[in-house]
Amino acid sequence: MSDHPFGNPARIDLRQQARTISFENPTGAAGAAGASHGGRKGRPSAPIEPGEPMVLADIEGPGRVGHFWLTVPPMAPEHLRSFTLEVFYDGSDSPSVSVPLPDFFGAGLGRPIAYSSALQSIQEGRGFNSWIPMPFREHLRVELTNGSPRRTELYYQFDLVLGPVDPEEGVLHASFRRENPTSMARDFVIADGFTGPGRFLGCNVGVRVFHEPSWFSWYGEGEVKMYLDDDLAAGDGALPTWCGTGLEDYVGTAWGMGAHQTPLQGVQLLVADPDARRPMPDMVAFYRWHLPDPVVFSQRLKVTIQQIGAIILPPGSDATKDEIDAAGIVAGSGWRHLDKPWGEWFAVCERVDDYCATAYVYCQQVQPVPRVEVAAAVADVGRLAFERAT
Repeated sequence: MSDHPFGNPARIDLRQQARTISFENPTGAAGAAGASHGGRKGRPSAPIEPGEPMVLADIEGPGRVGHFWLTVPPMAPEHLRSFTLEVFYDGSDSPSVSVPLPDFFGAGLGRPIAYSSALQSIQEGRGFNSWIPMPFREHLRVELTNGSPRRTELYYQFDLVLGPVDPEEGVLHASFRRENPTSMARDFVIADGFTGPGRFLGCNVGVRVFHEPSWFSWYGEGEVKMYLDDDLAAGDGALPTWCGTGLEDYVGTAWGMGAHQTPLQGVQLLVADPDARRPMPDMVAFYRWHLPDPVVFSQRLKVTIQQIGAIILPPGSDATKDEIDAAGIVAGSGWRHLDKPWGEWFAVCERVDDYCATAYVYCQQVQPVPRVEVAAAVADVGRLAFERAT
């Protein structure tokens, strides 16, 4: 067994039969690629019409997708997010992956920018890549549906091998959730409804930050919590096994959260009006992969994140403090007296924002996920007045 991140590069396993699926070889058959127009780049792309569902892959297993690349021309965020990617395993009529296209590849809130992590990249902000392994035992079907109003040219390629799948491997499931807005003092659910044995691979989360009420100086004090098996069996009110210390802490930074990228965690998107001088951004997206720190569950899993922010009140703000107390939103240990020139009182408080998340979960048994509701996914994600169209 090799500890190399890509397995053992020196190993030659003739059971792994290399295949590729694209418009140049839609069936993935051996010796059948590049046949169009004399093999001289005859069909690298094809149009996908508004409302059209297109089958990208339909192949018998067992096998494993190791790389998935795709690109479409630049478009408005609400149009790009109208494309839905779905994956069906082993003849199921229900998808085990149902996610807006950009979100599957880590493009938060329909805004692809240059991004690179251990399992995904959006090279130069336009080449979507996934190296998340996708084993399949009997059959794999991948569909892309164009929910936008525009005809679009599509390019894509799956790189895979046909051959045996380890019985201990799960199959990839990916679900999309959004609450616009969230509910006060009720944690946003990143992942739920999966039946084990399984493994939570990670997630990307997008937040459209609300700027009212204006008390808040920071939105991201909420903790990520993971409930595993017995935690959930104990019912509502049970404590989780896994609990973080704050939003920016979950992605490995501290004292605020700027744009940054590492292989396992980071903030790939930060949208802020340069002229507004607000303490909080307008939109943010972050990611976390649990690779060296696996989160495995035997029966059930639930992953949540709190909507809690920070309030710092300057001297002479007693009336505002009374208003916040009357609202009943103070959380944690309550008010802390700072006695600083720039701040007299500090507290963490419950708040409401617009949250969405894509969760990646391996399960040994194929199971359905909720299908994307396009109208809910695209609401309120249009370009802001200060954003420049790409």
